[in-house]
Amino acid sequence: MSPSSSSSSESKLPMKPIPGDYGTPFFGAIRDRLDYFYNQGKDEFFKTRIQKHNSTVIKTNMPPGPFIAKNPKVIAVLDAISFPILFDTSKVEKYNVLDGTFLPSLSYSGGYRVCAYLDPSETKHTALKSYFMSVLASKHSEFIPLFRTCLSQLFISIEDGIASQKKANFNNVCQVMSFNYIFRLFCGKDPSETAIGSKGPAIADKWLALQLGPLFTLGLPKFLKYVDDLLLHTFKLPFFLVKSDYYKLYDVFYASSGPILDKAESFGVTREEACHNLVFLACFSTYGGLKVWFPALIKWVGLSGEKLHRQLADEIRTVVKEEGGVTIQAMDKMVLTKSVVYEAFRIEPPVPFQYAKAKEDILVESHHAAYKIKKGEMIFGYQPFATKDPEVFDDAEEFVGHRFVGEGEKLLKYVYWSNGRETVDPTVEDKQCPGKDMVVLLSRLLLVEFFLRYDTFTVETAVLPIGSSVTLTSLGKATSI
Repeated sequence: MSPSSSSSSESKLPMKPIPGDYGTPFFGAIRDRLDYFYNQGKDEFFKTRIQKHNSTVIKTNMPPGPFIAKNPKVIAVLDAISFPILFDTSKVEKYNVLDGTFLPSLSYSGGYRVCAYLDPSETKHTALKSYFMSVLASKHSEFIPLFRTCLSQLFISIEDGIASQKKANFNNVCQVMSFNYIFRLFCGKDPSETAIGSKGPAIADKWLALQLGPLFTLGLPKFLKYVDDLLLHTFKLPFFLVKSDYYKLYDVFYASSGPILDKAESFGVTREEACHNLVFLACFSTYGGLKVWFPALIKWVGLSGEKLHRQLADEIRTVVKEEGGVTIQAMDKMVLTKSVVYEAFRIEPPVPFQYAKAKEDILVESHHAAYKIKKGEMIFGYQPFATKDPEVFDDAEEFVGHRFVGEGEKLLKYVYWSNGRETVDPTVEDKQCPGKDMVVLLSRLLLVEFFLRYDTFTVETAVLPIGSSVTLTSLGKATSI
């Protein structure tokens, strides 16, 4: 087995120079950007470079490049062993690297460097992450009952869609459900009772798209790739296009989350800064993540077919009956259900990119070699390659529902979706998602509620600029409970 640590002062592996190149200034970054977005696509972009250099640690440029990012050069770590260097905040810094080699205008977050942009060494990071973790802890008892209520409406919408149109777009109903759940969790009321009404998801989507546009494409036909590139990847998209909508969102959160904002002052954070951070946490980190993640989970379970569906339904219904209801303790006994969730996180992590900058000269190991990364160099990780590493996972490209059952649990340390190992809990000293446990819980609960209602289902899927499109084409109602 290869070493489980990606960084050490000495290595028993052969030292090698990091292969790859950045090309000529300016034009090399443009070349890589066109390959990444249009000529090859993300996976092929990295795959061809791994094959060319016979290395999973390589030099390359990452989008968006000129004129948005001053320095597009990165060291890419593309295997399960080298990837965790991105989590070691004693050796790397996370200052303004959330979106990679560029920083969107801080106007998108009220002029504040919100917690996601801060390095753990900054005092404000400790204050804000402690505050977030305290808020989530105070809401813990609401996670399950509120989510079950929101899921009930989601299932009604899906059934209505299939009854009237023979299919239902899961993404659309999931976005509404996710936004409503998050808003009700933090604000204690339905968004329909506020000034934003039913427009919350649309406002959040527009706000997200303008910040993240330089990292994606419009999906235009290939002959329009230069138009697409010019529109999205040449200059930062201006905040004024969403300013009025953002402050509608901010005002609604400020007016509706009084008890949460009151708590902020005890952590040394003003109500205004706390509210901008809360909007970012709720609408960027949580809503932005769940709207991508839940369709991915349903996609992979749907594509797995009736045999897995029957196994999940049997386990879920048996445990719920034995435990007398849907509880955290009951879900913890559902070993297959837990494994299926982890497997979906492994095969399609909701946030595929991670970045960090070396604080010092670092020795990084892959499976077969060691490499020196110099102080100040940007490190980039493409998570799907790390979590589908064939030297760690058998049938790495396949969805294997029982992968993490029994002895398979030992592989959980190679599941990295939360910006940390699945076997590690978030702290104020790291950048791991503070809502990690909540997201895992909600994912299990989605499957539990689904298979309490249905025996099986079928899906059609497609690739979106961010995530997957999932359409449910049939639902088999539960024949036994």
